[in-house]
Amino acid sequence: MKKRSEVEIKDTWKLEDMVASDSQWEQLFEEASSKVKQYADYKGRLDESADTLYACLKFDDEISRETELLYVYSRMRSDQDTADQKYQDMFSRAQSLSYKASEYSSYIVPEILSMPEEKLDAYMKADNGISHFKRALEMVLNKREHTLSGEMEELLAQSYDATQGASQIFTMFNNADVKFPVITGENGEAVQITHGNYISLMENQDRRIRKDAFEGLYSVYAQYSNTLAAAFSTNIKQAVFYARAKKYESSRQYYLAGNEVPELVYDNLVRAVRDNLPKLHRYAGVRRKLLGVDELHMYDLYVPMVAEYDRRYTYEEAKAIVKEGLAPLGEEYLSILQEGFDSRWIDVYENEGKRSGAYSWGTYGSHPYVLLNFHGTLNDVFTLAHEMGHSIHSWYSDKNQPFTYAGYKIFVAEVASTCNEALLIRHLLKKAGSREEKAYLLNHFLESFRGTLFRQTMFAEFEDMAHKKGAAGESLTAQSLCRMYRQLNVDYFGPEMNVDAQIDYEWERIPHFYTPFYVYQYATGFSAAVAISSRIMKGEEGALEGYKKFLSGGCSMTPIELLKLCGVDMSTTRPVDEALAFFGELLDEFEGLR
Repeated sequence: MKKRSEVEIKDTWKLEDMVASDSQWEQLFEEASSKVKQYADYKGRLDESADTLYACLKFDDEISRETELLYVYSRMRSDQDTADQKYQDMFSRAQSLSYKASEYSSYIVPEILSMPEEKLDAYMKADNGISHFKRALEMVLNKREHTLSGEMEELLAQSYDATQGASQIFTMFNNADVKFPVITGENGEAVQITHGNYISLMENQDRRIRKDAFEGLYSVYAQYSNTLAAAFSTNIKQAVFYARAKKYESSRQYYLAGNEVPELVYDNLVRAVRDNLPKLHRYAGVRRKLLGVDELHMYDLYVPMVAEYDRRYTYEEAKAIVKEGLAPLGEEYLSILQEGFDSRWIDVYENEGKRSGAYSWGTYGSHPYVLLNFHGTLNDVFTLAHEMGHSIHSWYSDKNQPFTYAGYKIFVAEVASTCNEALLIRHLLKKAGSREEKAYLLNHFLESFRGTLFRQTMFAEFEDMAHKKGAAGESLTAQSLCRMYRQLNVDYFGPEMNVDAQIDYEWERIPHFYTPFYVYQYATGFSAAVAISSRIMKGEEGALEGYKKFLSGGCSMTPIELLKLCGVDMSTTRPVDEALAFFGELLDEFEGLR
């Protein structure tokens, strides 16, 4: 594997568009570190006048933008090579400054909430620009009962830096320290298992390679079960602590409230998927039959069932395929996509120490970026479409919203990305030149349902159960977590699956569990995206226009209201039910081709 210094510049992201150099970052850091102290100028004075309140809110926006820039740039530099001590240090300082800003600004919300409603209403009518913050203040007022005194909010803010240890330990272990064994490849060569090539190995038609990769990866996690259970348990305790401190009934309620999402949405998702598990059981049976194995194992889940079309793609081919597949979104969308391809928005290939997985990120005022670990699989082609969906969502939002409202809520974050995937697969299915090619693509789409709608809902169940046990004071040991995770796999995959012992450790390698109650949004976003892509592909009147309004909305509306612009109501079970019905139809079509 190449070292970072050996990667061709054209295949790396141009972070200089965000911050020109590390020395400029240091200068910006010094300026922000000094400026953040000016929060004290407004403390205890917010009810003096509309002008004072406006000046404070405007200053808070400025600091948030500046600390975000420092945080994102240093983290992305660190993600290029997580073993690079220089960027680890820069990120640590940026993180501490961010926590310090939270601490210094912690009085703002309590002071606003302590103001008489009549006074605040009068201030909001002032002709000084304060009306810009109307939606932001409404979001604050909605959390009145969960806001503590100024002193208590300041104390909580002071604690944030000290309570991130579990997440930081996991990140460094999983990306910088953990090393997986070497296995024998197809031609007798030695192959080092990495986060980046693991899925490629699991897609290999040689079952021995899949089994060796599966057992090799999880043999390492099994060695560190107690350590990782302690980290995960600590992260749950942290979430439960902040939820209780903020007077929420549970950590789940706390995190969903932060995104303005009713808990009913979570429960509806789990209920709908549970009701449709027989479809997943049937899919497991079809997979076992087509692979021609007596027993289906967990290491048989990723290999394509249509081996003849198990091909690889160059990065150039992937870009062309994605652009063609997203044509229904119109010329403007495609021009933004091409700009991203041409202007080094994307860090393409895996290198030594690079963060695993893929993401889209960036800061207001600069174009978005994408981190990939491209290996040429069909899944990598879809990952490119997915992450560019995030980036173009951010592009639209940043262009149409001020900084205050540009950052869209996590709940809608997976909609645009998954809509791109849904459009791409529908396009490729239309283009399929043979039954075998169509079967191969249907296999991929069915796997998208399994990996996103079913799997992420299973993750959501596991996370909810673990947090409830943690809140109840039950011990979250490696054994209890593995036992719980195993039973969920048994429930979800049913009698056709041999649930291997190694899968019990899978929870240990899921980074999103350290961002509590995030994963369920992949499943809800997938369901919404299937509905939106269907409307766009059918050419329904107003579908594309409504979707562009959604992309441009940022957080100017609640997530549920934003999705209604696309004709999707996530406060009901309908989008999830329709997506699962569509899964059944695809499975019927797939079986008909075999």
